[in-house]
Amino acid sequence: MRRRVDLSGYLFILPALLVIAIFRLYPILQAIRMSLFNWGIAGPLTFIGLKNFARLFIDPKFYESIGNTFWYVLFVVPLTIIISLFFASLLNQKIKGRSAYRTLYFLPVVTSIVAISVVWKWIFNPDRGIFNAALNLFGLSGLKWLNDSRGVFEILLAPLNIQVAGFFTGPSIALLALIIMAIWHNLGYCIIISLAGLQNVPAQYYEAARIDGARGWKLFRHVTLPIISPTIFYLLVTQSIIAFNTFTPVYVMTQPPGGPLGTTSLVVYYLYEQSFRLWNLGYANAIAFVIFIIIFSLTQLQKRFLEQRVYYE
Repeated sequence: MRRRVDLSGYLFILPALLVIAIFRLYPILQAIRMSLFNWGIAGPLTFIGLKNFARLFIDPKFYESIGNTFWYVLFVVPLTIIISLFFASLLNQKIKGRSAYRTLYFLPVVTSIVAISVVWKWIFNPDRGIFNAALNLFGLSGLKWLNDSRGVFEILLAPLNIQVAGFFTGPSIALLALIIMAIWHNLGYCIIISLAGLQNVPAQYYEAARIDGARGWKLFRHVTLPIISPTIFYLLVTQSIIAFNTFTPVYVMTQPPGGPLGTTSLVVYYLYEQSFRLWNLGYANAIAFVIFIIIFSLTQLQKRFLEQRVYYE
């Protein structure tokens, strides 16, 4: 006897599938197609095959933007997760006003990123900014921050007479300013997620560990971290993707956009520059496709090497 296929379930999901197909799948396929054309603001489309990709791999500015993005992700993601775990541990204690603290920490997440970028641009102002005022209180000279193209490692190694150049100078001071802002902005979300993970740790695990003599760091290392490892892995993957897609702070905070000598030109900003400033739309689509490949590959590497260390109850 043939089984009857009930199509009612497919009818229920059909509207969502149509929205995904029209507004997600079709633009992606169209972008891949357009990456094979010489597509500008004027003139006919010309099929050029893989020439946009060939140009991409010999473009020094693209490699510079990838290097800037590498340093940005390398600093923002681990530091955000580590600091968020510290504050989440404090908020997991029985303290007065715990709900108010949670709200305060989460406020930056729901605040407009444009407004936040404008405020932080003022904070990093070399003449009237709060950061330099704080440095002056401790007898330290202020920095140019968003106007300083010197690399962090270049500055730190200079007293040791060690010279570094190019990529190895590290993130510029201007990029460091963006990193500080990004950590502050992302902290609230990571704290809430980390706090949810901490509250799911069974109390009897702590009790058993204390009976065995575990205290302080050992308790955190051998009980808390394994139990919340799925939460940490989730934050690591999602925050890496978010960091790779950073655009607004670069555009709003640095003048000219891209920072001094292009040291804050992240890869998504370079995509924007090629598409909406230079109108190299075919080339921009090729960049977008390569960004997708990089993020997808990074996610798969994280799953391959880190997920096996995640403890699932």
